[in-house]
Amino acid sequence: MAEESDKKKKEEPLDLIDDQKKPSRRVRQREVASKVKTVADKKSEALDLGIEDEKPKKSAIRKTEKSGTELKPTISKLLDEKSDPEFVTKSPVSKDPEPVAEEEEEDDGAEVDGNVITIKPPIIVSVLAEKMELKTFEIMKDLIGLEVFVALHQAIEPDIAEQVCEKHGYVFAREKREKGGGVHKVDEVIEEPEPEAPKPEDKMELRAPIITFMGHVDHGKTSLLDFVRKAKVADGEAGGITQHIGAYRVEHGGRPITFIDTPGHAIFTEMRARGADVTDIVVLVVAADDGLMPQTREAIAHAKAAEKTIIVAINKCDLPGADPMRVKTQLMEEGLTPTDFGGDIEAVEVSAVTGQGMDKLLELMALQAEVLELKANPKANARAAVIEASIQPGKGPTATVIVETGSLEIGTAFICGPFAGKVKLLLNDHGEAIEVAGPATPVEILGFAELPNVGDELVGMENERAAKKLSEERQLELRQTRLSAPQKSRMEDLLSMVGDTNQKAQLNIILKTDVQGSVGAIKGAIEDIESEKVNVKFVHGAAGSISESDILLASSSGGVVLGFNVKVESNAVKAAKREDVQVKLFSIVYELIDQVKEAMLGMLEPETREKILGHASVKKVFKVNRGRAAGCVITDGKVLRKAHARVLRGKQPVFDGKMSTLRRHQDEVAEVKVGIECGIRLGDFDEYEEGDLIECYTLEKVAQTL
Repeated sequence: MAEESDKKKKEEPLDLIDDQKKPSRRVRQREVASKVKTVADKKSEALDLGIEDEKPKKSAIRKTEKSGTELKPTISKLLDEKSDPEFVTKSPVSKDPEPVAEEEEEDDGAEVDGNVITIKPPIIVSVLAEKMELKTFEIMKDLIGLEVFVALHQAIEPDIAEQVCEKHGYVFAREKREKGGGVHKVDEVIEEPEPEAPKPEDKMELRAPIITFMGHVDHGKTSLLDFVRKAKVADGEAGGITQHIGAYRVEHGGRPITFIDTPGHAIFTEMRARGADVTDIVVLVVAADDGLMPQTREAIAHAKAAEKTIIVAINKCDLPGADPMRVKTQLMEEGLTPTDFGGDIEAVEVSAVTGQGMDKLLELMALQAEVLELKANPKANARAAVIEASIQPGKGPTATVIVETGSLEIGTAFICGPFAGKVKLLLNDHGEAIEVAGPATPVEILGFAELPNVGDELVGMENERAAKKLSEERQLELRQTRLSAPQKSRMEDLLSMVGDTNQKAQLNIILKTDVQGSVGAIKGAIEDIESEKVNVKFVHGAAGSISESDILLASSSGGVVLGFNVKVESNAVKAAKREDVQVKLFSIVYELIDQVKEAMLGMLEPETREKILGHASVKKVFKVNRGRAAGCVITDGKVLRKAHARVLRGKQPVFDGKMSTLRRHQDEVAEVKVGIECGIRLGDFDEYEEGDLIECYTLEKVAQTL
């Protein structure tokens, strides 16, 4: 039995070679049907990203030349390998995998339309190279040529991208992100708050008048101020004032008065030149025994230029040599007529030693303040003028200011000239710390970043960040201005003062001579130059050397300084260079007058006028190689080859231009006189008619007269 079974097993493989019955058609159909993929099979295959078909599919992962990134494992493998603790180490993912292509298209927002490339910022170097279909090293080479050193994954500026695109024949178009499409840095424009419009009169509040004492040295300005301080301290109406503050307040008749202690006329001019003119009334102090001195006349010129109310205090009337009437007569020579002589200038005789006339002087100040009806808005944006600045140990940069409008409070951010700051401490004229300073209040401020200039205007800002931003912009603008400083008015450049309007040009002059008599003589000679087109204005004229005050006055008024037999002080030389003011010195009076006259004439352009040379009558029209020519007879004057000519037909001009041909017979001539026939061609004009009149003329420039 065992042998038979073994024999059957050995014979079985041989049976495979034998002819066997083929499966029936029904069986074959069942086998094919079993191989057809069902919906479930298709779903499972769709999830399996690792199945390799006969035709290779495009990978969704973008490979680069440098990246050796392999295909990620299928989802099914990921699910199976989650339990494997070595799953992370088995995954051959590179350190810097390339992003999916679809995501890149969403992020870069780049489009190529012909040779126009549109890319949303930020502009990545690799994306730009791809859109231009260039190798990245070519773009890097161009960037290095432009001195831009960045990596492939870094961004470049739009203007740099534009230059690179132009080099390769592409046009770069910037595309801004839509709202919410990205975060961009917005350049915020910070501007100084504009002065607020005044409120209705019924809502404005009265403020104290601001008064400045001016005058010659040793005429008693400080003595008068000291008397006011001591008298009011003794009466208990006002407290003392510390020496370092430049302004203080006293009360008279229940109303406060603010005095500026130290500026003098030079700083007064600087304040006016910088647009921070806070003074309401000027008290001109004149010594009764000295009369008007050069510095007094300068102070008068400054007060007049600022158009301020002037009160004259004739001091030292208690001295034996005092002569108030002489002072009043000199004032009339300067154009200040006292009320005693029928004028409108109040002149008070006072004495800082005995107190004579001081009460009357204070009453006049208060009365003038009532007449002026000085009001301010305490709720407006804070504005103040710097009248004194210094660096104090333990305090840093400090400044004495007078509030013009609004109210200064502790913590207020401000801009003062090119510097920003924040109010850290306010000290009043008593040296006491206060919380708020209203209009016309003198206070000392701590909190400046840098030392401000006298005359700068302090303006309150919304916050400290805005103040610092505006400070940076102003400092940058100041540096650029210093590199290209504008020129002041010069006698040689006064032509720029004449515009297309009918307004008269004006030449501002500050005149300094060796003696007072020369001032009047030179003024009269220059004023005698009659002109309907140019006006000469003497801002100031006095005897003495040219001082720094004269330079500052010329700078603020845009004028020139003329000196006759005088010298220029050392401080004035530095100031003239700093302020870029022109100073001209003369030793002969006629040269000075001629220079002024030439400057006035130089402001006027010469007039162009026509001069008629002659007329030619057209008798016949001839055809020539290039158009037509007119056969003419000179009826009057003469005709020149290089002159202008016009064709008149019934007194109506039909052509005006240069003469191109003037022939006598067959020869070209330069001139044809009256009664002689000639041939004429004018430019490209061909429409001559018999009976036309050709008028020949020249253009002459005639200098204008004053």
